[in-house]
Amino acid sequence: MRKLLQVALLSSLVVAGSAWAEVKIAVLDYQTALLDSDAAKKYAVDAEKKFAPQLNKLKALETDAKRLQDRLMKDGEKMAQAEYERLELELKQKARDFQVQSQELNEAKATSDNEVLQTLKPKLDKAVEEVLKSGNYDVVIDRNAVVDVKPQLDITLRVIERMNQMR
Repeated sequence: MRKLLQVALLSSLVVAGSAWAEVKIAVLDYQTALLDSDAAKKYAVDAEKKFAPQLNKLKALETDAKRLQDRLMKDGEKMAQAEYERLELELKQKARDFQVQSQELNEAKATSDNEVLQTLKPKLDKAVEEVLKSGNYDVVIDRNAVVDVKPQLDITLRVIERMNQMR
């Protein structure tokens, strides 16, 4: 009986192995495919230009606050109480302004990113579908779910190329 069980187990492994030999597997790094596309790279450059003025205002606020803080630490003991309190209040106001403007910038950038993602995702999905059909793949595994992969199984570059061909 034990011998029969071993033979049955061995034969099932051989059958399962031959079934896997017929399955065509691909690996895709979805995030890389999206971020390395021409459209995403163009958006990154455009967003940097679009949000540069707000970022420059934040840097100026930070520089002013640092200057005030340094002055308070260096000359605070020598200052009149009224002058010290005025500078301290000004520093607090700059810190609040920085926090508010920083939050506004982050929200505007996130909204802009989401809008672009909503337009790029359908293109990416279509590019993935076309690459999968042309390659007759049966299974697609997310690159983040695999420890290592042979380069010939990774379809990320093909998806990026297909996405860049779409207009």
